[in-house]
Amino acid sequence: MGIAPASPAGHADHADHADHAGHAGHAGHAGHAGQRSGSPLPMLPGPPARGYSIVLPPGWRRIPVRSGAEKAVRAAVREAFAVLPRDAPPDRVGPRRLELERRLTQMVREVRGKGGIDLCLPVLPVYGSPLPASFIVSELFLARSPHADADPDPAGIVALLAAQAAGGAPAFPVTVDGAEGLRMEQTAGPAPAGDVRHGSRRVDYVLPVPGDPARWLAVVFSTLGAGNPDDQVALLLTSLFDAMMTTFRWG
Repeated sequence: MGIAPASPAGHADHADHADHAGHAGHAGHAGHAGQRSGSPLPMLPGPPARGYSIVLPPGWRRIPVRSGAEKAVRAAVREAFAVLPRDAPPDRVGPRRLELERRLTQMVREVRGKGGIDLCLPVLPVYGSPLPASFIVSELFLARSPHADADPDPAGIVALLAAQAAGGAPAFPVTVDGAEGLRMEQTAGPAPAGDVRHGSRRVDYVLPVPGDPARWLAVVFSTLGAGNPDDQVALLLTSLFDAMMTTFRWG
């Protein structure tokens, strides 16, 4: 099977474009290589960016978590099982399909509960093995003080976030499609008490939404690698995510 995502909010050249202009009710499933996939940002008036898009590698799909999630989950499961031989025993395939749909549905609930907009993950295996990776896109809002004379300064907020990066995680400014934000990277070990059996590597991009100083977007990637957050698989998947972020565009 192709789906073995890392925890969604926890700790490739030919590309499929994920176009999130995020309008409610639009599943936005990018089904063919070369298409951009993404979602709209809800309730953005006038000049500010109304959405985003990002190029996804072949086999990766976007699942919108606010609307259209059920349809997108079913499509992802259908695609994941389409690679099985036609003579695969139904009594074995059926339970596995149901389990995969249950897991994806649970991931969608978790992401939605944390303010997520989209869940992006690979649904097809690579060289016969699943890719243990995923990323989520979420909205962040900054509360403006009633005594403030001006809108929050994005550069100042980026500097503050960098100074407060969790656990001294490496953090540095990045510019993504004209938006000056922050990239943070950290690893976490296993936590048996919390039923976390493997360590993970996490990368966060935190970006101000153009034209709306109080609105930010977080793109959070997580991978288990091959069981070690510092192994070559984890590092390669992290590089793949960074390559995807070079295709990020505001809509």
